[in-house]
Amino acid sequence: MLIDLFNQGGIFMWPILVLFIFGLMISLERIYTLSKSALTTKRFIPKLQEALKEDGVEAALKVCEETPGPIAAIFHAGLSRADKGIDAVEKSIEAAGSVEMAFLEKGMIWLATVITVAPMLGFTGTVSGMVNAFQDIAAANNISPAVVASGISEALLTTLFGLVVAIIIQVFYNLFTARVDSIVVDMEENSINLIDTLANIQK
Repeated sequence: MLIDLFNQGGIFMWPILVLFIFGLMISLERIYTLSKSALTTKRFIPKLQEALKEDGVEAALKVCEETPGPIAAIFHAGLSRADKGIDAVEKSIEAAGSVEMAFLEKGMIWLATVITVAPMLGFTGTVSGMVNAFQDIAAANNISPAVVASGISEALLTTLFGLVVAIIIQVFYNLFTARVDSIVVDMEENSINLIDTLANIQK
């Protein structure tokens, strides 16, 4: 049934399908990466705090080096400047945070592109289908439903498919945006705690 509807939609269904597959691939990569980042943060923070309080900055740096992910990279940048003072640590964390934000938002621009282009292709297919319908009317010199049915069907199906693709990818986009915001808030809170801990140690 779905294959028949897809075939009835005409040539514009194929680029919309390619966009859908492309969007899903990016979405799956983002699900894996963001879930891994959140999980790493939960395990990493207690381990880092323990190492910092018990064995000092060098031990905390080693924990950062052994842990993959953006939060470890940010804290490593800050801790590596601990001997320069708290202000230097704060600046290093801010600079590293900007870089890691780009990593967390990787691929989001492509999802936004799919969300924009898929409906546009659908509407283009709609125009194409209506043009075909009018050409069929002119060729047959008859305005009966049977003559224009295929063109109108193509027009409606491409619009429908383009909108469905955009809606699905939009849901993923919104979920990822919320997840990135949550991770960033966690990073900021934990960065403040790290700086406070360092300040107490250096007193």
